[in-house]
Amino acid sequence: MSLILLVLLTLLLAAANGANDNIKGAATLVGSGLVGHRGAIVFATVATAVGGVASIYLANGLLVAFSGRDIVPQEITASLPFLLSVAGGAAMTVWLATWTGMPVSTTHALLGGLLGAGVAVVPQQVGLAVATKAMLLPLLVSPLLALLLALVLVPAVRRLRARLAQSDPCVCSDVEMVVDGPALAAARTTIIYATAGATACAPAPGRRVALLPVRLWLDRAHLGSAAAVSFARGLNDTPKIAALMVAGGGGLGVGTASLTVVTAMALGGLLASRRVSETLAHKVTRMDAGEGLGGNLVTTALVIGASRFGLPVSTTHVSTGALFGIAAGNGSGHANVIRRILLAWCITLPLASVLAFGLGLLLR
Repeated sequence: MSLILLVLLTLLLAAANGANDNIKGAATLVGSGLVGHRGAIVFATVATAVGGVASIYLANGLLVAFSGRDIVPQEITASLPFLLSVAGGAAMTVWLATWTGMPVSTTHALLGGLLGAGVAVVPQQVGLAVATKAMLLPLLVSPLLALLLALVLVPAVRRLRARLAQSDPCVCSDVEMVVDGPALAAARTTIIYATAGATACAPAPGRRVALLPVRLWLDRAHLGSAAAVSFARGLNDTPKIAALMVAGGGGLGVGTASLTVVTAMALGGLLASRRVSETLAHKVTRMDAGEGLGGNLVTTALVIGASRFGLPVSTTHVSTGALFGIAAGNGSGHANVIRRILLAWCITLPLASVLAFGLGLLLR
């Protein structure tokens, strides 16, 4: 019975993660007006699911890190009361944040759950130093790094996109006959690259004009960056949640647990992501397509790099940190919303700790 309850609580946490996190890879698509919410969340959910499946093969380091090993004694990491407390505390925290429209870190909630449940079960043997050094510091540093990278990269991408998208350039080919002597004639083709509307691209006899759809390519690059962020999120978050079911035993292997978590994440994202989507897409800052593309590139690089090396960064903190960088760069950030998000980040870990601690006392 306890194992079934653990699976249900883990799936509840995975659904909360999907509702709060799936849209984060595609929020810039909505905010820049490229895609509507429904299309963006379906797009992001599919890419997240692909990343979740890939995590089975590429991100086992995160599954080990979030099993609780080194934070509590190894024998405790397989204790059902401990695991139930972690899952319950983290799930309640993330669902509360989702209901209020605040983008919070499931990683922080899980870390808080591990610490709170550990204090309830084995108060003298909780590895606070290990948790701080190996897990908490990357979570705190990653949003600051994302903000700084966004301040540098986003304006450059924005300027490049604006310059390229002013008007679609074109390639023209002029064909003329060249006569070399009375018996020899040949066709010579001249290739010209120019801005659309220039004289070089004006219609003329023997001239072929081909427009290069640069704006379409840039929009597709934005879609590709959103897919990459969502893939990275699935790669980074799935093993953290699946670790709870794997640690609980019952014959659930990494593959089965991960696929189950991916399914619950997808359902949560499709059914309950509207409030967080509104916050990230419209309430943090104004953005155009170039700024959205730059922010997504920052998030992709940081999250995929962290997943590859087993560093538990939060996709939430990285992607939202990139939005903060956009806001700082264009001066259109909404200070009240940013303060509320930062407050929610500060509350996430202690709230999950308190809830997990309470559950741990009840269940031990």
